[in-house]
Amino acid sequence: MKRIPKFKNEEEERKFWASADSTRYVDWSQGQRKKFPNLAPSLKTISLRLPAAMIEDLKTIAHRRDVPYQSLLKIFLAERIEQEHRRA
Repeated sequence: MKRIPKFKNEEEERKFWASADSTRYVDWSQGQRKKFPNLAPSLKTISLRLPAAMIEDLKTIAHRRDVPYQSLLKIFLAERIEQEHRRA
């Protein structure tokens, strides 16, 4: 196994791991699954252009489910991402 280099900051580390093969640095066969129940996900604001009719449909469905439409959109995206991960 190679030694993991020391990084000056998080950005430098992020760039390293974006291109590095982690199997050369970490013995994943020794890994264990862990849950972090109190870890808050980091959020990033984006601008997304959607047809007005689609937004109205989202708002209608969200109203029926008694959730904010942006939360419903996040639920829909999360479900679809999970489907894609299962297919891959």
